[in-house]
Amino acid sequence: MAGLEALIFDVDGTLADTERDGHRPAFNAAFADAGLDWSWSVPLYGELLSVTGGKERIREFLRRHKPEFIPEGSSDELIRQLHRRKTEHYVAMMRGGGIPLRPGVLRLLREARDAGVRLAIATTTTPENVSALLAAAPEPGLMDWFDVVAAGDVVPHKKPAPDIFELALAELGLPASACVAIEDSDNGVRSALGAGLEALVVTVSSYTSGQDFTGASLVVDTLGEPGQPAAAMAGDLRGHACVDLALLRALHREAFPGA
Repeated sequence: MAGLEALIFDVDGTLADTERDGHRPAFNAAFADAGLDWSWSVPLYGELLSVTGGKERIREFLRRHKPEFIPEGSSDELIRQLHRRKTEHYVAMMRGGGIPLRPGVLRLLREARDAGVRLAIATTTTPENVSALLAAAPEPGLMDWFDVVAAGDVVPHKKPAPDIFELALAELGLPASACVAIEDSDNGVRSALGAGLEALVVTVSSYTSGQDFTGASLVVDTLGEPGQPAAAMAGDLRGHACVDLALLRALHREAFPGA
């Protein structure tokens, strides 16, 4: 009985609350660079988050809100250029320390690493975005703590399809029954559950508090810190003030009693 061997983290909204004040303004800056008068407000971006992937989000915006727009060349090429420029803006923002890790994230990463529990990432964001976020964290070499970074356009289908979690599991060389997933969105929940990750914690972010997290083992406002306890929105913290490794092991045993 190997028990819990790895934690698999989503990035945007999970490791850091990056969507509203990171990705959204970076998209707007890219639009301005291209001479486009598009501006994604906070509510509009929340609407577009129903679609995973930045290029896919631009395409959905055009479909819903700019059906009359005709680009000078290929729409696919325009979307690629906008997304490339958006990534440049986002990476520059992260390098400036613009958005911190969410409460409890670094604490839990340290605890898992010290205990020999492996770390992985499963996200639809680009690898450049992941590395920029982790490089700005107050822990040198944090990117190197992760055995696997499954990110970006490396699978046929993005969340809510299970592909990115299945890739992370394959690269870890572990079954879903050896892992706990940590997510923040309904699309992420569906993706993780589709990959068999029944031990699933949701840490709700600024855009996801009203979403459907059916199937998650535990839903909390944050992972919590000493003096800043986590609050359970669904499930049971079992007397723990924070989402720590002991609690994750208990959730894992409950989800996979034979593991």
